[in-house]
Order: sequence, then structure tokens, then C-alpha cells
Amino acid sequence: MNILCIGDIFGRPGRVVLKELLPKLIDQHKIDFVIVNGENAAGGKGISDKVCVELFKNPIDVITAGNHIWEHKSIHPYFSTHPIVRPLNTAEVQPGRGWMIKKGRNGVSVAVICLQGIVFMDDKGAKVVNPFNIIDEELTRISELAKVVVIDMHAETTSEKRALAWYLDGRVTALVGTHTHVQTADEEVLPKGTAYISDLGMTGPHDSVIGLDKDVAIYRFRTGDKRKYEVAKGGVRIEGVVIKIDETTGRAVEIKRIKESLVSS
Repeated sequence: MNILCIGDIFGRPGRVVLKELLPKLIDQHKIDFVIVNGENAAGGKGISDKVCVELFKNPIDVITAGNHIWEHKSIHPYFSTHPIVRPLNTAEVQPGRGWMIKKGRNGVSVAVICLQGIVFMDDKGAKVVNPFNIIDEELTRISELAKVVVIDMHAETTSEKRALAWYLDGRVTALVGTHTHVQTADEEVLPKGTAYISDLGMTGPHDSVIGLDKDVAIYRFRTGDKRKYEVAKGGVRIEGVVIKIDETTGRAVEIKRIKESLVSS
């Protein structure tokens, strides 16, 4: 089977390019399951109720999140009615769930887990605990329900993401990184069958500073003025990976980066 993982959707430009290009990508790559990180889908921070409804008009199977999922309380009721997973490793009880299982277009069950890193992330969003300390117990439960297991590791540092991938090699189908909004070129299938990439990239405006208006970002860095960021508009593209999987074993066979722009951008 083929799974498409799409990097952080950023604001309205990200939602537009997703709507325009996702059906084409599904057809082109014969996709059975689509995972999208919606962490920044509403104005660059979080997901609102209206944005949630808009996103699920697309052929998305599961939306993953990260530290900004707590920005809009209007999304909380949707955690129980829509396939959204927030970070599993929150330190306190929070609305929603950190993993879920859903069947793909080919009838194969896919478990999707969302984790948040702790390195340079301590003051962002809800407090989280070390993902290494909780994933073993969760995987014991999940592996009895699905052979195909995909983790979205929402974290700042490559080292934390890569260390967790090596720790879980052979126990999960894929670990894909999100959060930095810059697509990395280190995609590979590890020796025991886990597909990995440090960051899927960003689905949104790349004529920007990780999605934000570049002039405003430069001004903030030069002056220290904390004026509100603005979502950029140009250079809109979709980024992510396609992972080919042997669904009988749950092991990844191939991982390939995708990067496709809107012609009009």
C-alpha cells in the first residue's frame, strides 16, 4: 500500500494548494491513505472549527497536530467527532486522543500516532513528557490492532527525531518529522524496515520565512518588536513523502519525497 504524508499546512495558502493538488497526487501515486499535519492551518497557528470543516472536505484520512493545536478552543469538540490526533505525550489530561486507527482505501488498518518533542519545545503549547518514556507501552497495545503504524514526531531538533526513529526501527512502519517547515533530504528506510525523514516540509507559501511574511519577520529580528506575524502569499507548494509499504509485514519498502507547486503561485 502507499501512504501519503503531507507537511504542515500553513494558513489559507496551504489549504488552497492542498485542495488543488491532493486529488492529483492521490491518483498519480496510487495513494491508499493520507496523513496531513494541520498544526498551522488556521492563520499559521492551530486549527479552528471552521478550518477543520474545510480541511475534511478534502480526501484526508487523519490530521496530526503539534504544540499549536491548543490555540483555538473551538476545535476541541471536533477531537471526538473527526479523525484528528493531538500529541500523545501531554503531561496532563487534555481533550482529544494521541493515536487512532483507521482503514485505508484498500481496507488495511493504519495506526497514526502523534508525538511532540521536548528539546527546545518546553514553553510551546501544552506541557509534554519525554516521548521515549511512553511509546513502548502504547506500541504494545497498538501493535495488536494494526501492523501499519505511522508516527508524526512534531519536534524542533533532528537529533531527537532521528534518535527516536532508530529506537523504534522495525517496530513502526514510519516516523516522519514535522514542525520546522523545511523539507529535509535525509529520507531513508532504516535497516529493520522503518521509513524516516527528519521533516516533511511545509504546505503553504515558501516565498516567506517558514510561512510568515518575510518583511515582518526581518523587522522582528532586527528590532525585537513583537508585532503580529502575517501569513505570506507567494511561492505556494505542497511538500511531503510517499511511503510504499508491505502491509503483510508492516515494513516500509520505499520512501520518496514530493514537492509540487501551484502554477499560479
